[in-house]
Amino acid sequence: MDELKNELDATLHARRELGTEYEAALVDSFLGKVEQGLDATIDRQVRRRLGERQVATARGERPRTPGAEGFGERFGFGIISLVLAVPLSAIAVTQADLEGLIVAWLGIVGVNAVYALRDRIPARRDERD
Repeated sequence: MDELKNELDATLHARRELGTEYEAALVDSFLGKVEQGLDATIDRQVRRRLGERQVATARGERPRTPGAEGFGERFGFGIISLVLAVPLSAIAVTQADLEGLIVAWLGIVGVNAVYALRDRIPARRDERD
């Protein structure tokens, strides 16, 4: 990050010295350096994640997806479940009274339980292994 800050300072200093006629070239040069830095960072992250997946696969574990256990994903799933529960409850009550409501909510709770426990369920191995 300090390297990019230094590059930006050098680019701004060069612009002051050279004037506005070289502004486009200086901006393009700086953006090229930013792009190279981003590419290098992304390459490192991709290589690290691929390595982690290969190690997990070699150990027979189910590879984890990045961010799969994040609060946002769990919170979003819970909110969506509650939002969908309202019309499902209304439909269940109008069609099958209290029994329909109980069945609908058992289904909602079941889906949320499976989602919450999905990482604890062992991955099935291919029968050819």
